[in-house]
Amino acid sequence: MNKRQPSVSNIFKFLFFLISIVGIAQTPKTTPVFKDGEAQIVEGFNNPDKWIRHDLFVETTFDTDGDGKLDRMHVSVTRPEQTETEDLKLPIILCSSPYYAGTATGAEEGLFWNVKHELGEKAPERSHPEVVRKGKRPIISNSHIKKWVPRGYIVVHTSAPGTGFSQGAPTVGGPNEALAPKAVIDWLCGRAKGYTSPDNNEEVKAFWSTGKVGMTGTSYNGTIPLAAATTGVDGLEAIIPIAPNTSSYHYYRSNGLVRSPGGYLGEDIDVLYDFIHSGDPAKRAYNNKTIRDTELKNGLDRETGDYNEFWAGRDYLNKMGPMKAALLMSHGFNDWNVMSEHSYRIYKAAKEKGLPTQIYYHQNGHGGPPPIKIMNRWFTRYLHGVKNGVENDKKAWIVRENDSPNNPTPYDAYPNPNAFNVTLYLKNGAPKQGKLVLNPLKKQAPETLVDDHNISMEELAQATSSKNRLVFTTPTLTKDIHISGIASITVKIASSKPAANLSVALVSLPWNTTEGTVITDNIITRGWADPQNHKSISKSKPLKPGKFYTMTFNLQPDDQIIKAGQQIGLVIFSSDNQFTILPKPGTELTVDTNATKITLPIVGGQEAYKKAVK
Repeated sequence: MNKRQPSVSNIFKFLFFLISIVGIAQTPKTTPVFKDGEAQIVEGFNNPDKWIRHDLFVETTFDTDGDGKLDRMHVSVTRPEQTETEDLKLPIILCSSPYYAGTATGAEEGLFWNVKHELGEKAPERSHPEVVRKGKRPIISNSHIKKWVPRGYIVVHTSAPGTGFSQGAPTVGGPNEALAPKAVIDWLCGRAKGYTSPDNNEEVKAFWSTGKVGMTGTSYNGTIPLAAATTGVDGLEAIIPIAPNTSSYHYYRSNGLVRSPGGYLGEDIDVLYDFIHSGDPAKRAYNNKTIRDTELKNGLDRETGDYNEFWAGRDYLNKMGPMKAALLMSHGFNDWNVMSEHSYRIYKAAKEKGLPTQIYYHQNGHGGPPPIKIMNRWFTRYLHGVKNGVENDKKAWIVRENDSPNNPTPYDAYPNPNAFNVTLYLKNGAPKQGKLVLNPLKKQAPETLVDDHNISMEELAQATSSKNRLVFTTPTLTKDIHISGIASITVKIASSKPAANLSVALVSLPWNTTEGTVITDNIITRGWADPQNHKSISKSKPLKPGKFYTMTFNLQPDDQIIKAGQQIGLVIFSSDNQFTILPKPGTELTVDTNATKITLPIVGGQEAYKKAVK
């Protein structure tokens, strides 16, 4: 029987089909590449012209702008083209901020509270600026994109509630600021709904997501990753908060004292609300009335500075129970805006919970991420799942004085495990310098200082003689001293008035005024307190003029090497013109020097100290 022979054209078609199959099989897909435990820049991911960018709106579980509908958060996505063409799924770096869409300029007259008034009195009312929204859809921000997309991540940005095109109201630490990023993470993990616009029902799916999410950001943008982590949301595997505000109370108050963040004298939580409120202008009247003029106004209590239920609800240390994300914390020891205690208190609690933790501290001011190598190892381990041994790395990375931020010194922990408390006592010397000594003295007469906010701490520390402060110094150091941890002061004090500011600073003397001075040359650490809160930061009581009260409080965490040839100086004064309310000069503070002491965490303890002051 004759069989039909295939035609030449059919043979060629079959051959072309085989060649195409082989070609497809031999064309490798673009995937993340890892070397030495770090995600590498991949050429196929490194062409911005081929990145896919789009935006959407994720539905939350709350309605904070009072329109009867669940608020939707504006989200923008930047991902490699391979997530579309090669069915590639990648982990996410999520960044959230109230600043992306514009803020008040900060220059409007009356934006900040007037701080020139007597303690306990109401300040004059301030003005409320209008925020002009900026930015266009679909781009929310370009931050972090060039760093992470080429390394095999998808970067997602979202505006915080009540800012930009995100619906709702800004609450400056309220529950919605944790639930908003949680909703976005739920969407990235397929548990929440995203839509193409704020008011339609056309869904958007995150089909390109592995369901592994990390978060990072600086300042307020670093607070939000922690807020999200405290919800315990599944899928948030790791966070790297940089200089985060972890407690609104610790940002705007200190041991019962009304204290501004450095550089923003007179700022308070309601000021920050006005600063960031860039959302829908049609919703502002309701939001202002509900949040700023009711919730914030009734809770902030600038008269006493006490820690109350309002402040407790904006303290993430109180909410860490559900947290399970790996934590790499970053901060500057000389950040006098968001002070170094903010990171330490959360790092310490996370470590005690048994979470994977590391901390990176540098010697500069506000901001400052860890080196890319440290961040990369963190996200590679917890988002890509590469077992690079990061959990066996050193737990603390400290940038030593004058070193590059990219060259931190590794330590087993922070504070340094070899640091031990050394208590120093006061020896009278006013109005000149007194001494810091190892043994307590008795029968010294109390010493008095007169408050005058017109004189700065820097001037007081340098003055050879002054009635406006007390200064006590160690002998000149013959060897370096390494301070690591939290210094604390116990002070027995009386005031001539029912209320007074109390400020202290630990400094390195003689004061360096030469050109090229760096921030670590002079200031070691600082602290502030309200003597009315000597029993509790939650309950103040007017002082009886002339009566002595004993109060103990911490200074800001630090890790610093004080060089031989210097002296460690303790400065005790009243109003701090960079941070506190500024009453009329004249209040007298009297210190019982027999019952006052400063405790320093010194590497090597008392033995090291004694060797350094011989």
